[in-house]
Amino acid sequence: MMTIKQIYSLAISEGIKNDLRGVKRVKEILKRINDKYDKLSEEQKADFDEERLINPYSDTRVFHGDLAKKIKKAMVGVDIDTGEVMLANELNRQHPDNPVDLIIGHHPLSGGLAGLHEVMELQTEIYANYGVPINIADKLMRKRIGEIERAVSGSNHGQSVDAARILDIPIMSIHTPADNHVASHLAKEIKKREKDLMYVEDVMKFLKTIPEYQEAAKQKAGPMIFCGSSDSFAGKIAVTEITGGTDGAKELYERLAHAGVGTVLSMHLKEEWKEEAQKHHLNVIMVGHMSSDSLGLNLLLDNLEKKGIEIVPCSGFTRISRVKRNARKK
Repeated sequence: MMTIKQIYSLAISEGIKNDLRGVKRVKEILKRINDKYDKLSEEQKADFDEERLINPYSDTRVFHGDLAKKIKKAMVGVDIDTGEVMLANELNRQHPDNPVDLIIGHHPLSGGLAGLHEVMELQTEIYANYGVPINIADKLMRKRIGEIERAVSGSNHGQSVDAARILDIPIMSIHTPADNHVASHLAKEIKKREKDLMYVEDVMKFLKTIPEYQEAAKQKAGPMIFCGSSDSFAGKIAVTEITGGTDGAKELYERLAHAGVGTVLSMHLKEEWKEEAQKHHLNVIMVGHMSSDSLGLNLLLDNLEKKGIEIVPCSGFTRISRVKRNARKK
């Protein structure tokens, strides 16, 4: 078993380990935040989110529950709304001897949603790692970050958290740390195979070796070529649209093309973004949203399964345990 605090701390530490910026760089960012905090007035400190001093991911938080509570069973979903909270409550009514101790949502809730824009700065350095001058990536991303901040500002951020609080069911969300697992996993596997991934068709074949994308393909939601064709040369493959909150600035497609990128892997793609990518002759593979979110959660949740925590998947999350898969191979 693990406590809620241990699960939260694990999500942060594993998120940092899999951050494409590198552990050293994330620690530098945390130090900068702490240094700025020390210089704030007492009035300014009163409004400061102190979790940011230890957690670089504003979209990942525990919203309700005793941090010392030991967890035996967690219900996990991509999107947690009031319906999912009521589902957990109904399961607990039916099985009082084996209740859901914790609800884990992937997409951010409450203050995590209100602070979604804060994690988007991560993308700036990822674009820079693929050759876009960091000053240009910074300027373009700042505009996009402002758009997202304004877009989510009027949302009913705390609806599902309020429901969980009324029913006294602990609830948290794990967003960017899970997405970091997807980005890191794909980047590492692509690097191993880069000589073999000459065409977009080769990239598609590689993606379909990943269990989560295999399962999604059976439901007609697997990887799809949104720009280019299977016979297009893949060129340099960039994992730039997998982590960092939500879609980046569409204007960065031109800069990626100038930096020598040929193919972009994306988790979801709006039509306007697709048209911009086509304009600059980029291939874009939409790897899948629910399937990618499932992949990231699975890589992270395997750590919980090793500690004996039962996972109840719901709301778009497909549980594939690599702990069990590896055990069967032995």
